[in-house]
Amino acid sequence: MNNSVRGTARLLGAGLRALLVLTVVCGVIYPLVVTGIAQAAFHDKANGSEIKAGGRSVGSERLGQTYDLEEKDKDGNPLPDPKFFQPRPSAAGPNTENTRYKLLVSGASNLAADSKVLLDGVERRRTDVAAFNGVSPSSVPVDALTASASGVDPDISPAYARLQAKRVATANHLPAAKVEKLVEDHVDGRVLGFMGEERVNVLRLNVALKELAAAKG
Repeated sequence: MNNSVRGTARLLGAGLRALLVLTVVCGVIYPLVVTGIAQAAFHDKANGSEIKAGGRSVGSERLGQTYDLEEKDKDGNPLPDPKFFQPRPSAAGPNTENTRYKLLVSGASNLAADSKVLLDGVERRRTDVAAFNGVSPSSVPVDALTASASGVDPDISPAYARLQAKRVATANHLPAAKVEKLVEDHVDGRVLGFMGEERVNVLRLNVALKELAAAKG
């Protein structure tokens, strides 16, 4: 009996020591080391890739956001502000329609490629985007019509940014050539030169646009 009690006590003692060591290593030392490395080597990303303008935070370059007017359409949805470059649609939210980045849920719509809801939504957006920008429906790029898998994509294609340039220039009373150059200056290349596609960060582009419009005044 005594041997059994002593054996059990040794096991309990070993388990407790292991618990304490692992708690200190995995719960204290490891998080501190990883946090320290992140802050030293990836300070901007570790802190949310925050973008500031006018001395205040205006968002994160990793998350898409909306640029809307206070007015709403007949369905109660905010109208896009013509003075700003618009992001791609978002399916993030409580339903499968564009909820304009109301982040109740992050993700894709999960609609099948042959879903009538999806196809009707794409055609409706094609018409709306074309009318909003004063272009032909056939010129609207695919990222203006479909939501991303994350639902919070911060980037658009250079083609979609270029398509919006004339409308943005007119709304802000800026020379079209200056806005077009602004777009080209904000085109990011493929990662490491071969991964992914060229892209334009909408928030960074709109921050630069506001600075350009302010300089004009």
